[in-house]
Amino acid sequence: PRHKCGNQKSCPQNYFAFKIISGAANVVGPSICFEDMVFMSSVKNNIGRGLNIALVNGTSGQLLKTGTFDMYSG
Repeated sequence: PRHKCGNQKSCPQNYFAFKIISGAANVVGPSICFEDMVFMSSVKNNIGRGLNIALVNGTSGQLLKTGTFDMYSG
């Protein structure tokens, strides 16, 4: 069976499923999946080098904001 975000197991009831992939240098980009919706990825063109963050409402699971912080350039 397929599980949300491609995880190996289903999450218990009343828990959110998520998967965060850090990427590999500039070869494979990072991605953030939450409840089977990809919030950030190279396909969506909303990632960058450094920290990639998705702010999600912890009660509803609604995406509030995404952002990137380039830790190299300052």
